[in-house]
Amino acid sequence: MRLLVVTAVTAEREAAARGLDPAAPPTELTLPGHVLRRTGDGNAPGPLRADLLAAGVGPAAAAAAAGAALTAAALRGEPYHLAVAAGIGGGFAPNAPVGAVVVADRIVAADLGADSPEGFLPIDTLGFGRAAHACPPRLGTAVARALGATRASVLTVSTATGTAERARALARAHPDAGAEAMEGFGVAEAAAVHDTPVLEIRAVSNAVGPRDRSAWRIGEALAALQQSFCALRTVLEKGAPPPYD
Repeated sequence: MRLLVVTAVTAEREAAARGLDPAAPPTELTLPGHVLRRTGDGNAPGPLRADLLAAGVGPAAAAAAAGAALTAAALRGEPYHLAVAAGIGGGFAPNAPVGAVVVADRIVAADLGADSPEGFLPIDTLGFGRAAHACPPRLGTAVARALGATRASVLTVSTATGTAERARALARAHPDAGAEAMEGFGVAEAAAVHDTPVLEIRAVSNAVGPRDRSAWRIGEALAALQQSFCALRTVLEKGAPPPYD
């Protein structure tokens, strides 16, 4: 099985790589402007091979890098079976407190649209595209169960929330939200072009709201991310449920 993992920064990529294969020597492949880190074999039907990519911050960077990786794999005749947007992020209390892990059931573009006197209008309401991507339900449930994780929507934003007022507005608009991050929707858009299923996994390092860096738990969140990918590997190598439903 061939897996593409897209993070924002190298520390997240390395945490995921350690979870997938802690003993693997680093193997690198080049893309325009990026380097993929590869773990595993993946040439036979059983083994898991993962290509991990630190794409940069934000949905545009994530979409560009993920699209390049997906296209390169397709041109090699080795398309990915699953794409995973991953990293640390903010959590919406009480759905996902600091220390929790969130596995997305939907990846939502929370600030892509237009303002209006009646409030925010999502991009799909405007008729210009979709505002959310659904994640494979059986696979997502199996991964969340293996991780002891929360299954909830993950919001993609271009501007990270920094006030209580904005956090409340997002929670009202998306009461099922578990986490906020900045790359998932970009990865999902690129994956959709290639008809590739997509998941998002976020380890919660801080609460969505006022930015209090002293309260952030980045080291703990990266450790949780590593453990998440260890569990993800186990689920995928068992081969059930398939990641295509």
